[in-house]
Amino acid sequence: MTCDDHNPSGAAPVRARADESPAGGSESEGAPPAAMGSLGPKPQSLGEIPPSPLTHNEILNDLRVPWGWHELLLFVILGAIGSVVITRGLAEIAIRIFGINSSDIFGDTMSTAKSVVVLVSQAALDVGAIFYLYLMVLGRTPAPFWQTIGWRGLRTGPGSFRATALQLLSGGAVLALVVSFAGAFLNSKESLPIDELLKARISVLLFAVLGVLVAPLVEETIFRGFLYPVIARRTGIAAGIAITGTLFGLMHAVQLWGGWGQIALLILVGVVLTWVRARTGTVTASYFVHLGYNGLQLLGYLFYVTGGMHH
Repeated sequence: MTCDDHNPSGAAPVRARADESPAGGSESEGAPPAAMGSLGPKPQSLGEIPPSPLTHNEILNDLRVPWGWHELLLFVILGAIGSVVITRGLAEIAIRIFGINSSDIFGDTMSTAKSVVVLVSQAALDVGAIFYLYLMVLGRTPAPFWQTIGWRGLRTGPGSFRATALQLLSGGAVLALVVSFAGAFLNSKESLPIDELLKARISVLLFAVLGVLVAPLVEETIFRGFLYPVIARRTGIAAGIAITGTLFGLMHAVQLWGGWGQIALLILVGVVLTWVRARTGTVTASYFVHLGYNGLQLLGYLFYVTGGMHH
């Protein structure tokens, strides 16, 4: 994907006091982004972003998107329906075409075939979600899809894009280390649903590919690109960060059911990722942090698997 590094409005950071409302009464929630000019001086590097809150208009430049609560609700409804339809359809394909025993697919235990169906269904649902968002944006604005959905250029200042991206990747890796260290002290069920899902080698391989190549892109587009602007526009920046991060963590609750401490840590990860997106004004930044986080977590998991240990 291509990000426009030369668009000053796309590179604008987002910060506001917790009690400052990001949306004025005259702003239409579903109105498409208006033409925006330069928001100020030359963008600074991530470490030099001024701590003072931006003006009301500068905040709106990042939160003004051509969709609102109706599109968000429709997205959730279609996602729930699509999840059932896709999973059931792939299960029938596995049974009728590949000759898999139906008890292996619909049984209570997590067989290898069932885990593959679950993971492939998730990948298909991710593709469907991005396609839906693309059609939604296409029907509302002539602006480029990725830029409209929040994927704007990184503010590199005097440094290079590569250096800034490496900083963000490193930040994600550090976040993964902190979460792993904290998780070691939290009590949880001895066996979590995700442990059952990843018993087979093929499942581990699919999970690793999805976790590095698909999940950061899709989840950042959905949560930090699609959901966050709508929520923050209504509740304010601080509440928008907290709510979006919480929804992100709860989305993974099914995989970690019973591991309440791990779920709480994932909510914290979601809050951090949303803060990065709000702080920099671009999903590109939170994507690199997410990529660094998932990459190190998966490397650690593969290390434990190949070493014959359980974690």
